Amino acid sequence: METRNIFGNISPLDHRYSLSEKAVFDNLADYISESASIRSCAKCEAALVKAHLAVRGQLTDDMASKLDKIASEIDPEEVYKEEEKTQHNIRALVNVLKTKVPAEVGPLVHLGATSVDILDTALSVRMRDVTQNVVLPELKALELALCEIAKRDCETPQVGRTHGQHAVPITFGWSIAEFVSRLGKSILRIEELSKQLKGKLAGPVGSYNGPSMIVKDPEDLERRYLEFVGLEPSEYANQLVEPEYLLRLLLEMNVAFGIIANLADDLRNLQRSEIGEVFEYFSSTQVGSSTMPQKRNPWNSEHVKSLWKAMCPRVITFYMDQISEHQRDLTNSASQRFIADYVTGFTMAVNRMKKVVSGLHPDAENMAKNLTNAGGKVKGGVLAEPAYILLGEAGVNDGHEVIRKITLECEQTGKTFFEVLKTHTEEFAKITDQLKKLGVKDAETFFEKPENYRGLAAVKSKRLAEKYEKLMK
Repeated sequence: METRNIFGNISPLDHRYSLSEKAVFDNLADYISESASIRSCAKCEAALVKAHLAVRGQLTDDMASKLDKIASEIDPEEVYKEEEKTQHNIRALVNVLKTKVPAEVGPLVHLGATSVDILDTALSVRMRDVTQNVVLPELKALELALCEIAKRDCETPQVGRTHGQHAVPITFGWSIAEFVSRLGKSILRIEELSKQLKGKLAGPVGSYNGPSMIVKDPEDLERRYLEFVGLEPSEYANQLVEPEYLLRLLLEMNVAFGIIANLADDLRNLQRSEIGEVFEYFSSTQVGSSTMPQKRNPWNSEHVKSLWKAMCPRVITFYMDQISEHQRDLTNSASQRFIADYVTGFTMAVNRMKKVVSGLHPDAENMAKNLTNAGGKVKGGVLAEPAYILLGEAGVNDGHEVIRKITLECEQTGKTFFEVLKTHTEEFAKITDQLKKLGVKDAETFFEKPENYRGLAAVKSKRLAEKYEKLMK
């Protein structure tokens, strides 16, 4: 076989990423490379021969082993050369297999099947196996790394943000717990959907015309065939397996991809010079800029977002492959081949995000500094919300307006929110009394430390981390 230097390949997946993420690339290639695609079709053809023999009561362990071995060792180059003659990929595979199987079972190769009985079944097998053996382990490793941070930093004070503005205090563990919860649910759904993929052996229009010429119970033959590859039959099939089984799996992968891109964006922004609340691992030999030696760019997080931008739009193609005229046209034949690219790009992004998260550390000192100075022109203004709420609880009808005016006073005087609030003795007394009723310690100095106001951030961060740690295992 002609060997091409990988730098002669066109897709960056096959040169840049096959090197930078070699272990993941190799694992994916075992399931969704072109070799894997041809061999999975060969395994389905072998399963069909075994089903025919089983129906006749003639299947032996020795014959089953021979057929499986032949299928697993099929040479893709030989199939491609045969396809140059046939101009048909499955007929080429069938012709090659017939020269390799024992002569007595040669007539059973592809008997009663149409091409898509093999192609769709093999695609379901590949997508199930790559999802369960490569994609999900990568996702779960990322999720567990997030769980670890959510637990470790459940008490680390941080300022919350909405609309890019300082909001109220949270903890860093809480900001990560968001992604623990969102990604965790998506992972569980991907796992569930990977187990629901279907196959078929129902002939050119799905009504079992061909198989009914071979056996009295075509559905029994179909069940036997699919049992050999670990699938169940599609409830309805024309020439195609109902496309929604695979579509839903791919869409949920894209849901997870969006969650990871959102995480990458948040982490990238937290590394801004003016924020500086987290930092990625940076090796001693790593270069951040070709001209500015001091730079440490958050390029890994940016890279994850960039992969999402490249892969996310492909969902449109997945939707378009949902439509096939009448019992089947061939408009999905080329587009469906690029599912492998999408799964590869997605898994590469997951792996890259896992590396970012595994080496991620908060700058607790900077987080505390930002929280202390939070509130824009009103230092400590992030505590305006609890002051207004406590006044309302004390029966003050216009508590929001009272606190708003106090924040304006802070802007005018340059004093902190706590300093100005104390001068409003009547309101401060009411607020302090309410805090005491809630059992808050040091009620008089509560508004001196913004980190005191964090609700259930620490508690729920730990709870969610522990929940999804168990679910991932």
